[in-house]
Amino acid sequence: MKKVLLSLLAIGCLATGAAGANKTNVKQHQNPFLKPYTTQYGIPPFEKITLDDYIPAIKAGIEQQNQEIAAIVASKKTPDFENTVLALDNCGEILSRVSYVFYALSESDATPEMQKLAEQVSPMLTAQSDAMYMNPGLFARVKAVHDNADALKLDKAQRRLTDKYYKRFVRNGALLDAAHKDTLKAINKRLASLQLNFTQNVMHEIANNLIVVDSKERLSGLPQSTIDDAAKLAGEKGMPGKWVFTASGATRLSVLTNADDRDLRKQMYETYTHTASRGNAYDNSAIINEIMQLRQKKAKMLGFKTFADYAVDPWMAKTPEAAEKLLMQLWKPAVKKVGEEVADMQRYADSHGGNFKIAAYDYYYYAEKVKKEKFNFSEDQVRPYFVLDSVVKNGIFYVAKKLYGLNFKVMPKAPKYNPEVTVYDVTDNNGKHVAVFMTDYFPRATKAQGAWMSELNAAYDFGGKSERPIIYNVASLTPPTKDAPSLLTLDEVETVFHEFGHALNGMLTRAPYKGLEGTNIDRDMVEQPSQMNENFALVPEVLKNYAKNYKTGEVIPQNLVDKIIETSKFNQGFMTTELVGAALLDIEWHKLDFAKDIDVKAFENWVSRRLGKPEVVEYRYRSPYFKHIFDNDQYSCGYYTYLWSEVLAADAWNRFETEGPLNPAVAADYMHYILEPGDTDDAMTLYKKFSGHEPNADALLRARGLK
Repeated sequence: MKKVLLSLLAIGCLATGAAGANKTNVKQHQNPFLKPYTTQYGIPPFEKITLDDYIPAIKAGIEQQNQEIAAIVASKKTPDFENTVLALDNCGEILSRVSYVFYALSESDATPEMQKLAEQVSPMLTAQSDAMYMNPGLFARVKAVHDNADALKLDKAQRRLTDKYYKRFVRNGALLDAAHKDTLKAINKRLASLQLNFTQNVMHEIANNLIVVDSKERLSGLPQSTIDDAAKLAGEKGMPGKWVFTASGATRLSVLTNADDRDLRKQMYETYTHTASRGNAYDNSAIINEIMQLRQKKAKMLGFKTFADYAVDPWMAKTPEAAEKLLMQLWKPAVKKVGEEVADMQRYADSHGGNFKIAAYDYYYYAEKVKKEKFNFSEDQVRPYFVLDSVVKNGIFYVAKKLYGLNFKVMPKAPKYNPEVTVYDVTDNNGKHVAVFMTDYFPRATKAQGAWMSELNAAYDFGGKSERPIIYNVASLTPPTKDAPSLLTLDEVETVFHEFGHALNGMLTRAPYKGLEGTNIDRDMVEQPSQMNENFALVPEVLKNYAKNYKTGEVIPQNLVDKIIETSKFNQGFMTTELVGAALLDIEWHKLDFAKDIDVKAFENWVSRRLGKPEVVEYRYRSPYFKHIFDNDQYSCGYYTYLWSEVLAADAWNRFETEGPLNPAVAADYMHYILEPGDTDDAMTLYKKFSGHEPNADALLRARGLK
């Protein structure tokens, strides 16, 4: 599963989005955020944005938003959808512009200057959000519309938006008295600071905990691209003639999968799993404790037993118990499968002179060895066919054209927040503009770990005006070398397809209001389009269209296609166990009623014993670097939603498989019921309209080879 950062608007004026800036001469400089952009399609003019623009723009945006909110509250007109809810949905234009840009760069290009800026910006945005959602006059008008929806004859979309705002006000303390509102504001302000510090600590640890190798023999088994990257980093660090590795995603997996040197694998594994837990200034243990104590206090103030109950309440699962029930349906068969996988690895190691018990840092390495022995297949055989440029142009774009009639044309002169970004104009088959799409695929020291999708502009269709979105995908894939283009692993290929599934959800949205557009849907459902889209990577017609040898242009041979399909369910016990384990760990954290600080590692060990987690499988993310749940509230007690969404995705894929993966009629239904509506209707209702039935976990268990 891949991390995804979704652009959830704080439903209404406060946007969470993205992107950038460079420090430039500000003499006679006009702040680009203060007026609508004049660029094509409203792309932020990144080359004109300076670090000095953010704070003044945020202050101006807060002032503008406060004036607009004051006008809504002071209105003498009876509250209705247009003068209250829609006005709220459209307010804060300046703040939205600067927030989108700020949040993009704070994750994708977090220079030291941006990190320092974030320490000022985050509390300001948090305080403004609190001020809005705790405004009694504004809440009174929203409540009046909510309570009189029938008399006002609101249509379904209007009811959804009104109800969404009403619940958000309540969940943000609108019903609290003045004293408790002040307490909640203080909690939120402190949480924003702690969560920012958590993220910065993780980024610092990944970038600065280096593994230095000074013997070429220790590099045995590593791909040349990994060796070249390590030599390049060594040069940058002033260590020519050596090789330097960090525990960043692509590098870490390459070493753990390929390094013949067991000590190097162990060193990489321990470097990563000790991230932000070394007892130094970047240790996140104390931050985790304070975050959890504040979250539990917040939940109780708002009438919930635990933060887990508070977090899950608005989602499809409704209760943490329901989420755990789903996870345990996957956990037990996955753990059983791990035992079989480890037994195969141990037999292989024993028969090849290994005089040791398989450990967690051996898993990737020996899984690859067993796969090669069982299927005569390894990643090295297919990487030459997985050229990133082709995966994009002849893979994800090919599927988007076949299914949804989308065309992608590079915009070479478009503004971009980093030179590595590529910008596309997306049009339909009639040449009509649909969206702007940006890709940012290679690792940087200033880029957060993982892969995600977000937006730089919201989309909506209302009153004859159609505002189209600006969507971007970010990842840290294997970069090109001096001798070869970017050659991906199968997992990286699936990452590209996964994030593009989110992008399609953002690009194709046709919701009438900002608060309902794109990925502003139930957290349980938001990963469904991305996980479903992964399946297209292995559709034979698609695979043969993009998988071509970078040297010869040869289409991937059928015997390799067969092996990819044949091995697609290999090692799924491990993959499922580490993912489900992380989701269960997340829920256990948020079920706690903190009376005092606890030892983070001891708590993880307790959860492991209770679950019967195999020692050879670590959580997908250990708590000190579990950014999904500790750097913001979007996935707090919500990591399970990846699995919930995967159940929906596996079930939805059954229809594509049955009626044809590239069947335009199925695609039309999927676009109509899943990709376009946003949150205009109940997520399960829309899903059943597409699939024709209730989903269950059987499809996912079969897809993972666990049943």
